[in-house]
Amino acid sequence: MGERAEIEKPVVDAIREAIIRGEFVPNQRLVESDLSAQFTASRANVRIALLELANEGLVERVQNRGARVRAVSLEEAIEISEVRMVVESLCAEKAAERITDEEIGELKALGKAMRKAVASGDVMGYSGLNQELHRRVREISGQHTAGQVLERLRAQSVRHQFRLAMRPGRPSVSLPEHLAIIDAICAHDPAAAAAAIRQHLSSVIEALREAEQA
Repeated sequence: MGERAEIEKPVVDAIREAIIRGEFVPNQRLVESDLSAQFTASRANVRIALLELANEGLVERVQNRGARVRAVSLEEAIEISEVRMVVESLCAEKAAERITDEEIGELKALGKAMRKAVASGDVMGYSGLNQELHRRVREISGQHTAGQVLERLRAQSVRHQFRLAMRPGRPSVSLPEHLAIIDAICAHDPAAAAAAIRQHLSSVIEALREAEQA
């Protein structure tokens, strides 16, 4: 069983990353033979990988039509953000309690890089730093189960998040929210860290609704 998992995991990871990067678009059919050739994997391993990705909510099985990339609606993306608000608040609280001096330096350096990216108009760079900050808060918190949940939620809503990140002026809105998260965690203030996360994700939800109406 362990050997099989070692064989399958690279295939699962490769297809997952392709979906997250947008190489496969919502509702696109995922043909086992094509995936087998693209990722140099057996049909059996591709089939198992698609089942795993269906469990994660990235792929859906359609009767008599195989698998396709699952489309996430705006309503579902908002629900995901609401769940993230609860779970990431927990992570922020724990991170504020556990953070070391070395990790404080790391988060402050991330904040500095985010300021620089926004000032220079580097939207893609800022988007990457945004993801890095949220990932590091999860890691610093030590909440492994929460981290796994959040990673799955992030993967499901990534296309909505990317569209939001590309909106003109959005980085200037989210930058002070992210800096507030960093400041609270680095100050070892769990309550303020949780409040900062809630404020940020409330802003994300509002922006998602506005983007859909635009």
